[in-house]
This record gives sequence, structure tokens and C-alpha cells, in this order.
Amino acid sequence: PWLLSLLLHVGIAAWGSLKLKGHPCHPHAQPWQAAIFERSKYNCGATLISSRWVLTAAHCLTGPIHVRLGDYNLYVREDTEQYKGVAKTIIHPGYNCTDHDNDIMLLKLQTPATLNRYVRPLGLASQCAEPGEQCSVSGWGTALNAPGRGANGPKQCAANYPGHVNRNMVCAGLKGGGTDSCEGDSGGPLVCNGKLQGVVSWGDVPCVSTLKPGVYMNICKYHDWLQATMWTN
Repeated sequence: PWLLSLLLHVGIAAWGSLKLKGHPCHPHAQPWQAAIFERSKYNCGATLISSRWVLTAAHCLTGPIHVRLGDYNLYVREDTEQYKGVAKTIIHPGYNCTDHDNDIMLLKLQTPATLNRYVRPLGLASQCAEPGEQCSVSGWGTALNAPGRGANGPKQCAANYPGHVNRNMVCAGLKGGGTDSCEGDSGGPLVCNGKLQGVVSWGDVPCVSTLKPGVYMNICKYHDWLQATMWTN
């Protein structure tokens, strides 16, 4: 139920080396982290990117949803929490649920978030991460623990998912399996150099024992679409 953070190295169309185990975040150290609920059931992670907009994965839309901000423990009511209805959902027009391409979705909140030390937006990456760049992923999903060094290289992710990885995706994880995003982390943020670099999308299953990296939507490829869509809506 607690928010977890993982520290990773990533590569573009590649996967890098994990540096730390998954561990509980310091409370409210990820003020941009959002939780998506379908009625009373936790569904996905998400990221607050402005006072009115939240970004998540398109596959997270399974029914009527609402958003919780400022949350740390999903099962404890906290004074820092903000409950927000969703006024509009905008799925990327190129989303393909079969091959996971363009798996991103914008949620416009019914009322603006109250920004404070517990609730604060995260900026979008306009440049793609360099291979080997240190990044972190956080979420309320399954925590995986298997520290070690991974391999870097532009062909490794594609080799793990032949024909399924494209330029809109970025991979991060540990060679031989281990700490990475997992069940319940979908839609959550991959943060590189203080910017939102990825949205948790898909990976091999079961993720608790897979030897393959997780796959994220590469936000630098969507920067212009995201900005234009928020501006016109």
C-alpha cells in the first residue's frame, strides 16, 4: 500500500542496469504521483503534469475513474490527499491496444489541484534520455528485489521483445530480472533528470520472475502532442 521507488539506468530501445532495490519512498517525496481509482478500487498510477492535467497509460481506462493526489498509503486516509473527478479523458489517437503503441492518456481534472508541498506537477521531458542515464520509477505495485548490474546496448530491448518495441518506447530494468515496474505500477512515472521521461506501459509476465525489462512510453516523443492537446482543451 505504500509508495515505492526504484532507481534504474535506462537506454533508448535498450535496457540498462538497475542500481538499487525497490524501497519505500520517503512520504510525499514524489508530489507529482497520482493514483487512479475505478470506484473504490485502485487501478493505475499516473503523474500530475499541471494543476488541471494528469498523464497515465491509455490501457488504464477500464471504466468510470477518479484521481487521488497527495497520497502515500492507499489504505490510510491522509490529510494531504485531494480527490479529483475527471472532466475529460483524451487517449492518444494512435493508441493500439494490441501492440501497446501510443499507450498514453491525458485526464483533465474537474477542478484544479491545490498545489503545495504534497501536490506538485512534474515537467515533461522535451529531450530523450541518454542510454545509461539514471532514472527512477515509483508506484504502489509489486516491489521486486534483485540487485545487480545489467547490460547496456541499443539492440537488447528489441532482442527481448522481437518486433514489439518501437521508437515510441523506452526500456528499463535489470538483466536477469529483478527490480522494475510490476503489477499495479501501470501508468506511473519514469523520472529522469527531474523530468517525466516515461509512462509505465507493459512488459513480460509474470513480472515477479521475468528476465526481461519493463517497457515505458517515451514521453520525449509525445511532448508536442501533449502540449498542443492541453492547450486546445
